[in-house]
Amino acid sequence: MARDTDSIERDIARAREELAATLDNLAVRANPQRLADDAKNGLLATLNSPAVKFPLIGVGVLALALTVKKLVS
Repeated sequence: MARDTDSIERDIARAREELAATLDNLAVRANPQRLADDAKNGLLATLNSPAVKFPLIGVGVLALALTVKKLVS
């Protein structure tokens, strides 16, 4: 059965609105500044985890001690 033109126009308008919303969502998700901020926050979260943080502190202290020993000797 054929649909009336008002129904078809409503469907087209609804599809247009959904497409616009999808494109807006993709633009937000692909924003380079947001991607950089997410990567930075992920890196900081990883570095602040105890499994990474304390060994890095240990390596830093060891490097400092070796540098001071080399300068004093």
